[in-house]
Amino acid sequence: MALIQFTRNHSDQSTDRGFQFEFNCDRCGNGYQTEFMEAPGNLITDALGAAGSIFGGLFNTAADVSQRARSAAWQKARDDAYQRAVAEAMPHFKKCKRCGKWVDDDCWNPDRGLCKDCAPDLETEYSVAQTQAAIEQAQTKAREGVEYVSSDKFKETIRATCANCGADVKGAKFCPECGTPVKLETKCKKCGAETNGAKFCPECGTKQ
Repeated sequence: MALIQFTRNHSDQSTDRGFQFEFNCDRCGNGYQTEFMEAPGNLITDALGAAGSIFGGLFNTAADVSQRARSAAWQKARDDAYQRAVAEAMPHFKKCKRCGKWVDDDCWNPDRGLCKDCAPDLETEYSVAQTQAAIEQAQTKAREGVEYVSSDKFKETIRATCANCGADVKGAKFCPECGTPVKLETKCKKCGAETNGAKFCPECGTKQ
């Protein structure tokens, strides 16, 4: 018997007319829905007959499917459809060898060959840490008036994704997808003061 994949992260959306499945990332929950596979005509007749004899012909939703009696032929067709659905969904997921989770491309660290729970993207973590340090700095200044000194790693803005298209920049100087510079100029073009992305310089008022 073949090893069963995706045992915990799929849902059966099949109806009396055919088979369809949804597979979800174990980390973020995003999903992939397979193409609808229409059941052979004789199996549809079989399903309608079973529904009519048991429920008086009243059936409408996918939830009813799991409650109805099925012939051995229908069950085999469903199992075969599930295996085809797994093969269709498999290219969209990767299995982490460390924790066993099935994750999509957004939750996979290709440089480490592990999911981002087991091997977080360092540029993303640096960016998060920098934001947290900035919050601590602001809180410290407001509370005590003490200048917060950050490490060299956090002296310039660290971006984990492209500001233009949102692609993962992986520490590159230019976005690998659209070519936008990752490090955007934040100093006033007239007086050189830090603008922090403002439209007008806080020192001289020059439009940036």
